[in-house]
Amino acid sequence: MGCDRNCGLIAGAVIGAVLAVFGGILMPVGDMLIEKTIKKETVLEEGTIAFKNWVKTGTAVYRQFWIFDVQNPEEVAVNSSKIKVKQRGPYTYRVRYLAKENITQDSETHTVSFLQPNSAIFEPSLSVGTENDTFTVLNLAVAAAPHLYPNVFIQGVLNSLIKKSKSSMFQKRTLKELLWGYTDPFLSLVPYPVTTTVGVFYPYNNTADGVYKVFSGKDDISKVAIIDTYKGKKNLSYWPSYCDMINGTDAASFPPFVEKTQVLQFFSSDICRSIYAVFGAEINLKGIPVYRFILPSLAFASPLQNPDNHCFCTEKIISKNCTSYGVLDIGKCKDGKPVYISLPHFLYASPETSQPIEGLSPNEEEHSTYLDVEPITGFTLRFAKRLQINILVKPARKIEALKGLKQNYFVPILWLNETGTIGDEKAEMFRNQVTGKINLLGLVEITLLSVGVVMFIVFTISYCACRSKRVN
Repeated sequence: MGCDRNCGLIAGAVIGAVLAVFGGILMPVGDMLIEKTIKKETVLEEGTIAFKNWVKTGTAVYRQFWIFDVQNPEEVAVNSSKIKVKQRGPYTYRVRYLAKENITQDSETHTVSFLQPNSAIFEPSLSVGTENDTFTVLNLAVAAAPHLYPNVFIQGVLNSLIKKSKSSMFQKRTLKELLWGYTDPFLSLVPYPVTTTVGVFYPYNNTADGVYKVFSGKDDISKVAIIDTYKGKKNLSYWPSYCDMINGTDAASFPPFVEKTQVLQFFSSDICRSIYAVFGAEINLKGIPVYRFILPSLAFASPLQNPDNHCFCTEKIISKNCTSYGVLDIGKCKDGKPVYISLPHFLYASPETSQPIEGLSPNEEEHSTYLDVEPITGFTLRFAKRLQINILVKPARKIEALKGLKQNYFVPILWLNETGTIGDEKAEMFRNQVTGKINLLGLVEITLLSVGVVMFIVFTISYCACRSKRVN
């Protein structure tokens, strides 16, 4: 009887030890299997989960616009008063719903090239009005004239055409005209060939962004989705030094196994530069743990605050010797037009930038940009890209529409919020195929290890206690 008991206790301890060892072995082996599977499925090639979602996103992406409606156009033009604006919106469009085009795999360089088609469909149910809503906004052509033609004689000629077309500093335009283009009456009178169609995003529909060439990750998963070239070049030709480099991905995904300590770099053709995001918080998105990465204020800081930004300051006068911050001159990639981008409502910008504007109220929750990245796969499952389009307007003695100005203005035209969130169906599939399996494996590992250790300790102690009684 004693032998049976002792044998049973020894057997229990051995089984516990085996379970504990198996659980311990399963941890690195399981992690290795997960890593192998993730590496296989995140490669950009036919047949992988990543490729299917990369060719055509399964997430609905919307671009919301808020237009800055100018309330006192005459006061500004005549007295150089503060510009009073009232934002109106959102006006919502569905974007990025078309599949990538001209996809070409290169097995030698392990890259894939493509074009991203541009198209926008108005969504009335998600908007406060129609595309025919009218706004008082800056006259884009008149404001750009002195920047594009600084010669005083030419400005005099242009002034006569501006007056003849009855154009002024401000104009009334519908939403559709402002965004996608209208025939400008002033430019239509210019006696030499110029583009007479003007619009903040003109041309957009039926155009394409690219060609992009990105790494497939086939030979090195740490490079997957990272841009190799854009429009055939590794640099942009807009900025001096390293600021001109094309860094990172397009932000739709990143190489897998993302760490909180990482700086996620990505390129955005909308802002004509590469930028970065840093870890902000852990978020639960529809049952999926994600890391929220945010664009830090340092990304928009002056070279005085962040020396790494020195090559984004390309002139000394408007930037006050590179001490102002929060706005970026992207004129070089907009054919010399005085276009400046910022975060909405001049969030993180120098106080003097917004000082001549009334009606702004920046706040981080509504106006900052973030990416919610699933760390194991590197997929961006939710994002909000927010930016503001501004035009620099300067006094011009030879152009009557602008000669009443006594100061420079960064005139906000609109701000946009481009958002996308993984759908419920896709989220469930993601949980079942990725996070669910990983969690289940982790639970099995911990259970085996815990039960094994407990069994080993309990049966070993019991065996020792029994032996001690027998000896006594």
